[in-house]
Amino acid sequence: MSRVWNFSAGPAALPEEVLCQAQEELLDWHGAGCSVMEMSHRGKEFMSILAQAEADLRELMGIPAQYKVLFLQGGATQQFAQIPMNLLAGRSADYIVTGSWSKKAFKEAQRIGKVRCAATTEASGFTGLPTADEIRLDPFAAYLHVCTNETIHGIEIPAERIADTGVPLVADMSSHILSRPVPVEKFGLIYAGAQKNIGPSGLTLVIIRQELLGMAPLTIPTIMDYAVMAENGSLLNTPPTYGIYIAGLVFQWLKRQGGLEGIAAVNAEKGRILYGCIDASGGFYANPVDRDCRSLMNVPFTLADPQLDAAFLAEAKAAGLVSLKGHKSVGGMRASIYNAVSLRGVQVLVEFMNDFAKRNG
Repeated sequence: MSRVWNFSAGPAALPEEVLCQAQEELLDWHGAGCSVMEMSHRGKEFMSILAQAEADLRELMGIPAQYKVLFLQGGATQQFAQIPMNLLAGRSADYIVTGSWSKKAFKEAQRIGKVRCAATTEASGFTGLPTADEIRLDPFAAYLHVCTNETIHGIEIPAERIADTGVPLVADMSSHILSRPVPVEKFGLIYAGAQKNIGPSGLTLVIIRQELLGMAPLTIPTIMDYAVMAENGSLLNTPPTYGIYIAGLVFQWLKRQGGLEGIAAVNAEKGRILYGCIDASGGFYANPVDRDCRSLMNVPFTLADPQLDAAFLAEAKAAGLVSLKGHKSVGGMRASIYNAVSLRGVQVLVEFMNDFAKRNG
């Protein structure tokens, strides 16, 4: 069987080791005589899977004991509403808008309560981060929301730019969680859809500081209340059991790669060679993002001649390089080089890009 080099933004590539293990265990998980998909979510077998997944995630990210880990559903988009439902508590919150996803989070929160845009880079086309002087924060805000990696526009907030503002920091990390070490203690809440760097679509991860639990009004649906989900260990209702199982395998795979420090080194090298190819192309390829905030997970780029786009995509597919078409809202190309995309995969992409430019430049 021949597998392609998959640069999809999500659902995205999964480690082949994980897929092979899941295949081996599909019909009979560890002698249980059935698939994980067929298990009771309250049975001892699945409870052990859930407990191990949480333990491995806590170890990988260094999650302090005063944080709860929730395995939920609904994607990051549901969190756009669930966060203000739980945390506003009759107050206002600040949002920094640096791309399509933080813009959508801000728009959705406006349906729930009072929120304000503390800064936006939309006028410049979401190609950089706001400066400190451009950010207007409310010191009494219920929380400050940021998207630390914008999947569509390819903007990543460097770790050193994460500052303590005196209010709980809420972060959408969907497209770069587990790609590098994160100082969890700087955040009040971290959330991420699984389908990029964690596992299959349908699972959503929420990491929340305990002191932020119990603030939701009684008028919100029970299933949307973080405190209730935490009290029930993510088992108020049937969770996405198979997604949790696959995520657990991914966590174990990451530990075998040297943890987040080990995978961060690989990701840095992948980014170096891909951006190096773009920057050295003499203008044949271009990346619009300021160099100090280029994403190491999502790399958008354009061709100098858009009439070559169709040929680029067709030839790339023929070479086994798929899902390189940029998001419909921005066009061009995008290579998502998540953890499961190997260094060799990026090298093959760069070899193709160099050859294509040579033949068409």
